[in-house]
Amino acid sequence: MNEPAWAHLSKTRMLRAVEPLTRREQDGAARSQPRHLAGHATAAAVLSAESGYRPGPDRVVSGESRGPVRIVVVVDDLAMRQMVVDYLDNNNMRVTSASGRQQILRHIAESEPNLVMLGLGFGQFDGLDLLREIRSRCDAPVIIIGGHRCNEIDRVVGLELGAADCVTKPFGLRELLARIRAVLRRQSERAAPQRQSGSGRYRFAGWELNPRTRRLIDPGAAPVRLTKGEYALLIAFLDAPQRPLSREYLLQATRMHEDVFDRSIDVQVLRLRRKLEIDPSAPRIIRTERGVGYVFAVPVERH
Repeated sequence: MNEPAWAHLSKTRMLRAVEPLTRREQDGAARSQPRHLAGHATAAAVLSAESGYRPGPDRVVSGESRGPVRIVVVVDDLAMRQMVVDYLDNNNMRVTSASGRQQILRHIAESEPNLVMLGLGFGQFDGLDLLREIRSRCDAPVIIIGGHRCNEIDRVVGLELGAADCVTKPFGLRELLARIRAVLRRQSERAAPQRQSGSGRYRFAGWELNPRTRRLIDPGAAPVRLTKGEYALLIAFLDAPQRPLSREYLLQATRMHEDVFDRSIDVQVLRLRRKLEIDPSAPRIIRTERGVGYVFAVPVERH
């Protein structure tokens, strides 16, 4: 039987390693753990301590507000899921785990996570189908986790469906944390120009959008909620009204994900149409320009 990664450490070395942990980590280690997870929790604590790295709280920028990183972990391996949750929690991230399809979708709708970690071999569900559904409902980047038997085709398809990154088991916790921070950093850097797009309000077809607050009001004066991707796409259209825009242009303008193929923009357009159009099947605001892409067909005023 293979020994866990921390088994070779002497008791003295382990105590020295754990000694510099933060109070939060010490409290976390003191919580009672199921017997089969105790080794994993100790390994995570030792790896964190031996890294010598103590960053401040991870935070993300969303519009005008700042807050702790929110992550949903969707992995069928209970021991690994608990280990990842504990490790990320000890690194000042707000982590929620999910184990069923409905629970996953509920967490995504309620918590609006900044990132989703998804195992490809997820129980009775096809991980790629679940990835497709998550991407249709949420703009948070997704890191997919491939199992020991995960082949290259599964990883490529996952990336083409919009996953921001892919890791394969076994993986190191510090590498996973670095990948998470890299994905969130890219996401924040790409959203920065959109946050600086100005304070003037857009008006079109009875609608009004305030870029400073990201508040969209429909012709009946009711607020309409937009995801990050929907907002970015709408801004791209509003900045170039009544002009045919290619899918490549819209992908570059939104820059919300590192999608491999441009058909993913069609999903975003469909979602935006459902919120703007009276009849999404016969759109009057966002029209398809065959052979080119899309055109925002109504005039836009900026005040």
